[in-house]
Amino acid sequence: MPIEIQRFGVGHRRADGPAGTIGVTSQLIHSDRRGVVAELAFGRGARIEPHSNPNTTYFVVFEGGGWVLVGEERSRIAAGEAAFWPPNVPHGAWTELSAMRAFVVEFAGVDDSHLGAILEGFAREPGPGEAGTVARADGQLLERPRLPADRDPSSGEPL
Repeated sequence: MPIEIQRFGVGHRRADGPAGTIGVTSQLIHSDRRGVVAELAFGRGARIEPHSNPNTTYFVVFEGGGWVLVGEERSRIAAGEAAFWPPNVPHGAWTELSAMRAFVVEFAGVDDSHLGAILEGFAREPGPGEAGTVARADGQLLERPRLPADRDPSSGEPL
């Protein structure tokens, strides 16, 4: 089975953004009955108007920053932070003087977080020669690739 690659970012976003937005573009990455994952790009002065939905949602900022609203409470949010948007509670997000990029991850269905993140599963019986424990594997990290000699370290690109 080939690896499926979903593209997002510049050149892949819808220019109009999700419904009820100003200055926001988006790219749907995944959508099915279990939930939705999308990338949102906020320009300066952009906003998602307050709204609610029946899904548990995480707003995960990975670049820039702005503001989020949950109910009557608002808070600054920045890259490396995620806001929890509970089901059926009005929420929104906006920027003022900076841009922001975020992933929205929505989980459809009943909120089962009270279960403590335990997922239904099953155990298998140990096979022949397995004593019910897993032996520690030996491994190593790959050598880091060498940087090109002509690379400008002040260019801001990741190493």
